Amino acid sequence: MARDAAKQRDLRKAYVVDGLTLPAAAITAGVPEGTARRWKREAADDGDDWDRARAAATMAGSGRDAILTDAVEGFVIQFKMSIDKVTDDADLAPAQRVQLLASLADAFNKVVAAAGRVSPKISELGVALDVLKRFGDFVAKNHPDAGPALLEALESFGDTLAEVYK
Repeated sequence: MARDAAKQRDLRKAYVVDGLTLPAAAITAGVPEGTARRWKREAADDGDDWDRARAAATMAGSGRDAILTDAVEGFVIQFKMSIDKVTDDADLAPAQRVQLLASLADAFNKVVAAAGRVSPKISELGVALDVLKRFGDFVAKNHPDAGPALLEALESFGDTLAEVYK
């Protein structure tokens, strides 16, 4: 039971303080998503509303930019999980994989562009990501065999961009 209490604290911290989505917080805490949802619901029933605590923690931080950054980071986590699923699905034909990846990249670009209209720093990141998306589209169209290698390189390059534009 003490182990569950520690995991519950880790889950709450990842969700409330670190601003992760609940599925990402569940992964971080090492619990199934269903368990995370149940613990969050039970906490609310006991008067500990994680969503209110999260909003307060966010507002206590940097205000609008923090909220916007958290929203984009939440999307990025979902984006990364989706890319991993598409990349790992052996049943997908290469053309389907490229089409799904292009669709994901387009959605990502739209989210970053919308966020960039609100925050200049995110706008700089949006320009960088737009260039990467256009390069990815170019490679998919003109050099489809290079797609998997490019995807692998871009995934690790994402960490570099995150450092530069944080």
